[in-house]
Amino acid sequence: MSTETTASVSTHILDTSIGRPAEGVAISLAARAGSAAEWQALGGSATDADGRCKDLPALPEGTTHVRLDFETEAYFDKKSANARIQQADAQQDAPANRDSDTTGAFFPEVAITFAVKPGEHYHVPLLLNPFGYSVYRGS
Repeated sequence: MSTETTASVSTHILDTSIGRPAEGVAISLAARAGSAAEWQALGGSATDADGRCKDLPALPEGTTHVRLDFETEAYFDKKSANARIQQADAQQDAPANRDSDTTGAFFPEVAITFAVKPGEHYHVPLLLNPFGYSVYRGS
C-alpha cells in the first residue's frame, strides 16, 4: 500500500467511566469514494487490552470518506453498571450517588464518519461512557 495514494486509519477507545481502555469492542470499517458513492464495507476488528484496534483493513485507493462503527452495546452489556461504578469509585474520588443505575448503553452503537485525503493518517480516538461519547482527530 502506498501512502501517497491512500489514507490510513487507526483508533482506540477509552472508557471514561472507569478511566481505562475499553477492551473487546467490535469495530467495523467502511469507505466510499465521493459523498454520492455507496459505502463499501471493508471489514473490522476488535479492541485489544489497551483499547487499540491495530489491524483495521487498508483503505482502497480513491477513498474520500470513512465510517467507523463501534458496537458499544455488547461492551457495556458485558459489564454491569455496579461493577463500573465500583471500579470508578475505587480509582478516583467519584461521587457515590449516580443519577442512574441502568445497565447497558444509552448509545448501543457509535458511528463516526469523516473525510480523508490521500497520503494522510487519521487516528480517531473514541472517549466512551454509558451515557455519552466524544471523538477527535488524534495523532
